[in-house]
Formats: sequence, C-alpha cells, structure tokens
Amino acid sequence: MFDAVERIADAVLYEGYVLYPYRASATKNQFRWQFGVVAPRAWSETGADASEMQTECLIEAGEDARLDVTVRFLQVLERNEPEPWEEGVERTVDLHGIPIRELADQEAEVAFVVPGGPISGVVRLSTSRIEAFTKLCVRIENLTAYQPREATRAEAMRYSMAGTHTLLGIAGGGFVSILESPHGSCHNIGTWPVLVGREGDRDVMLSSPIILQDYPAVAPESPGDFFDAAEIDEMLTLRVMTLTDAEKREACATDPRARRVIERCDSMPPEVLERLHGAIRSMTPSSVETFFNPPGESPETQSIAVNGHEVSKGHRVRLAPRRGADSMDLFLAGRTATVAGVHRDVEDRVYVAVTVEDDPAAGMHEHYGRYFYFYPEELEPMEKES
Repeated sequence: MFDAVERIADAVLYEGYVLYPYRASATKNQFRWQFGVVAPRAWSETGADASEMQTECLIEAGEDARLDVTVRFLQVLERNEPEPWEEGVERTVDLHGIPIRELADQEAEVAFVVPGGPISGVVRLSTSRIEAFTKLCVRIENLTAYQPREATRAEAMRYSMAGTHTLLGIAGGGFVSILESPHGSCHNIGTWPVLVGREGDRDVMLSSPIILQDYPAVAPESPGDFFDAAEIDEMLTLRVMTLTDAEKREACATDPRARRVIERCDSMPPEVLERLHGAIRSMTPSSVETFFNPPGESPETQSIAVNGHEVSKGHRVRLAPRRGADSMDLFLAGRTATVAGVHRDVEDRVYVAVTVEDDPAAGMHEHYGRYFYFYPEELEPMEKES
C-alpha cells in the first residue's frame, strides 16, 4: 500500500542527513538530526528533544475498515573511521490489517526493540468519535532505559529515533485532510499529517515531522536525493561538480549516501542536467493572493496618493527605489512601469505592484500574476495610459 509514496517518505526520513559539501568536516554536518527526533525520557526531561510523537487524524470509516500503520525512523550509529561520523540505519515498526472498530474498545499497542539495541519503545493506537468521524490517535513513545553519562545531545541521539514519521493506510474508508477537519479536533505532537498519493486519493496519509501540503511529491525531473528540503537540484549538482578531487574523496568516505550523490553528479548525462533547469507544470494563472486586502477591496480597484497624485491600475510611473535591498534596485532605477494593483499586507503597509514597460517578459509575468513591488514613495507618477 505504501510503495507509491515511498519516495516522498524517504525524502522526509533523510531530510538534513548530510548536506553540501557532503563532507564530515563541514560545519553544517557537525549538528544533525534536527527533524523527527523521539528521545529517551531522561534526555527529554532536561528540556531538550521530546520523548513522544502523536498523530491524530479523522477517518470516514466503513463497518469493516482496516488500518495499516508503519512507523519509520533512523537509528544513529557512531563510526570513527576514516572520520568520526554518525550513520543512520533505517528501522520500521509495522501494524497491519487492524480492524478500526476494535480500537474503540481496546487500545492496540506494539512494543519494539531495535535489533542490537539499545532503543526500545511502543506504538499505541486508539480511536474515539468526534461528530460524524472516527478520530485515530497514533502515539509513539521512546522507552529506552537511558541514564546520561555525558549529558550531551550527541550521546542522547544514539538512544533516540531520528527522522521519525508514520505512514497510515486504510481499506474500506478514507482519511480527512487536516485542513478540512473541524478546528481543534486533532492534537498532533511533533508531526503534521497530510494526504499522499494521487491528487484526490484518501487512502494513505503521511504524518511528517516537517509541515507539508497535501499530496506532496518529488519533482519527476529529480534524479536523486540531495537531503535538502525544497531542493535546488541544478544548483547543487553544479556545486558538486566544482569540488576538488580531494573534497570528493572525503565526501565519498563520509557516508555511502554522500558517495552516491558525488557519483551521480559526476556521471550525469547532459540531457538529465538540462531537465533540472526548470519545468512548466501548468499554463493556468495562479489564483493565490499573496497580500491581504480586505474583502471587496480588490488591488485592481484601489488607489494610493503619490506626490499629490492618485495612482491606481493603469497609471505609468518611474521607478526610484530607495531601499538598496539588492542588485535589482540598481537595474530598475529610472525605468518606467505600469501599475497593476495596490496591495496591503496584514500590518496595513502598502505595496504597489508594477510591470516594467520595456521588459520583454512583462506580458507573461502579468498573465501569471508576477510583479515587482515598491513602496509608494519609490514611485514618480507619470501620465496615465488612455
């Protein structure tokens, strides 16, 4: 049931595992295991990482609905050669074919011990009724008998679950998106459940320690993982290609997954690299409103006073950026533009959206609702187009 969503689940499991330049000596690879940590209670009581993770979601369940649950995490193992390094070993806890109606009467639990130790824990499942739905609760607890010797996070991680997440599957029912659930109906601890699979499917849910939208997916152009959320595959591929031979040897010796990144980038065919340059998913204009104008106050109908002139959609202005925020301020200074709308944010600050007149892509940007934004005092009014 979970095969179709394995790639997105793996992206969650290995988020931040090893980052560019993929060497153990790199500063950014000295502090890891930021996501989905379920630590021993003795460590959690110091005010550090939590010792439990809880998923709650709503289900529309038939009489014979059955549930599959898989908890996945990495066990952190210390290695000292050729460089000190902590490797992650995949572990799973599975519960299959559980009749949902039975969970209302008795909590189901599965205790587990990681092969070779020292991690032990329990997964608890229960249900309750809320309005017309069945509410499912999946609770993961780290029960490892751990007494801190050095009281360091590095030591605690060897007794912890890292990258912990839960896959939920149902036969004979469907999950309800957390975004469509009644407010306050579900209490999630250290995780966020989303629907996964094909758009519209409701039989599989991923409860992730990273907040995702429903139906997340890995871009089909991506040939492999870089262990970095919202990956910029092309940029990271080109950066890997700039590493020296010595840096690549160190990265390959750091971890087998780092070695695969280096080897993949070094042997990438030109046509695969070209695909990473970008892709158009849809020609449909975006309907997402970035700002927060009050209802009935469309940005296209609003105006703002600029140097004694009322400026609104269709007015021509000359750009005079004053912030010096980035190089675009230098490029756009003195250019003429056409106002597309007047926006306000949640703090009632005003931004004027414009399209640059001599920009050959202006028509395309306007079609997609992509504009440059300036404060009113950064504009010099000109005559309005008739």
